[in-house]
Amino acid sequence: VPQRANIFTTMTVRENLLLALRSCARAEATTRLTKAYELFPILAERAHQRAGQLSGGQRQMVAIALGWLTQPKVMLLDEPSAGLAPIVVTEVFRTLQLLCRTGITLVVVEQNARSLLRWCDYAYILREGRLAFQGTADEILADEETAKGYLGIAARVQP
Repeated sequence: VPQRANIFTTMTVRENLLLALRSCARAEATTRLTKAYELFPILAERAHQRAGQLSGGQRQMVAIALGWLTQPKVMLLDEPSAGLAPIVVTEVFRTLQLLCRTGITLVVVEQNARSLLRWCDYAYILREGRLAFQGTADEILADEETAKGYLGIAARVQP
């Protein structure tokens, strides 16, 4: 899922989503579209609205739903929180958590790594294109140098 220009703004939400289903039989497309609307209820409410009239967070959800509808084993997401209000970021990340529960592996490039660490299984931290640290969320948060240098988390105060 690209960071920007990831939906067709002149088409409705429903038309955008149907693009991902164009190779499916009608019954299968209907089933998947219904499930997408269950995962993304706001998209059901906005189904007949032009995608260009949506908020940034709603557009991002359309883009994520488009990717999900193709039933991938792995989804790549580039900065899904870029340019979004904090409350919307929370909603987008909640949606990503739900997708993980459906069995999809997510590979996410994200500057807001601290928020992702709350629910990811494993993380890689890159610096200047090179691997700087890898591990579980707990391992990354427990490493004070990594937490401070890459996540902006202050060093813990020792009693």
